[in-house]
Amino acid sequence: MRALRSARLGADFTRLWAASAVSNLGDGITLAAGPLLVASLTGEPLLVAGAAFAQQLPWLLVAPLSGVYVDRLDRRRLIIVVNVLRGLAVAGLAVAIAASAVSIPLIYAVFFLLGVGETLADTAFGALIPATVAADRLTIANSRLATTTVLGNQILSKPLGGWLFASAAALPFAVDAITFLAGAALIAAMRVRPPRGTATGRVREDVRAGLRWLWRHRLLRTLAVTMGVANVAFCAAFAVFALLARERLGLAAAGYGFLLAAFGVGGLVGGFLSARVQRAVPARVLLRGGLVVEVVTHAVLAATTEPLLAGAVLAVFGAHGVNWGIIVATLLQRSVPDGLRGRVGSVYSLVQVGGAAAGSLLGGLVGQVAGVTATFWAASAAMAAITVVSWRPLAAA
Repeated sequence: MRALRSARLGADFTRLWAASAVSNLGDGITLAAGPLLVASLTGEPLLVAGAAFAQQLPWLLVAPLSGVYVDRLDRRRLIIVVNVLRGLAVAGLAVAIAASAVSIPLIYAVFFLLGVGETLADTAFGALIPATVAADRLTIANSRLATTTVLGNQILSKPLGGWLFASAAALPFAVDAITFLAGAALIAAMRVRPPRGTATGRVREDVRAGLRWLWRHRLLRTLAVTMGVANVAFCAAFAVFALLARERLGLAAAGYGFLLAAFGVGGLVGGFLSARVQRAVPARVLLRGGLVVEVVTHAVLAATTEPLLAGAVLAVFGAHGVNWGIIVATLLQRSVPDGLRGRVGSVYSLVQVGGAAAGSLLGGLVGQVAGVTATFWAASAAMAAITVVSWRPLAAA
């Protein structure tokens, strides 16, 4: 029965879905293998963390600009070209590793290029979805995409990336290159020809148009600011989560892995059930309830010393996070005019990634000064404040 429902979403969406699944698996493999590669060259924690930051940095630097070009160009062709170029870049890294010619600057450069490509491809991908399915099927489509993203990017790819790297250091990056090319081939097989966006003026004016549209839409503005603050709180807390697991919960590396697995499994269940839940429960209730879940999650993790309770709370948090993302993606796709989807989507992503980057830095500082537990209490207090502020505007969902 589920297969029949998926079929009714159409062949173009099926290809888009498959491309997303393949690409997310490859991305997760590289995310797992990248730190291992840098760690094989240096023991400096800052340099190891720098690889991930190099891939996040383009979202802070060029996301709004990427949104402009998503609204200027054929989105389908843009994804194809970007995926091919990313595949070539990561294939070059694999060759350098195999030839023992890899260096940390080269890794940073490749990861930065992957991040630039991500700002273009991911923004174009989100803007392309409404061209493949009817508006009343967007929730189901987004739930399918979210489920495979969690499964591929968070659950399957991490152990696979580590195993491939242990087999041969170049292997995970070669596999990622293949997934980029496979994703490009699947997008090329789509028959849909989406219209180009309306960004045709000066780049600065086009960026401002996206900013203005998002700021004037009260609900989406509230969601953007709310998630920006939520990402500050979440990433601040989870920047020191490994220390909390060891010092408060008494867990070794395997136990820490169990907590991460609980988070991923919760996300998988949340994505699988999201369409059904959203049919039964109003969006405003789910969004408000999600904020309460975030407040409670941080507070429980700060207070408990029971690993099983922590795992259960993280599973609920994972389910909420995926469900929230599906609701927001659907709202953006339904509310934003097609010609503005790239710019508005990229600005929304910039707020989220900016919050995550700020939170990662802030969490280390708070943990250093006040202790690990204080970071989680501060995150809970911040989420309580944003819940109060955003409660009434979320009624419009």
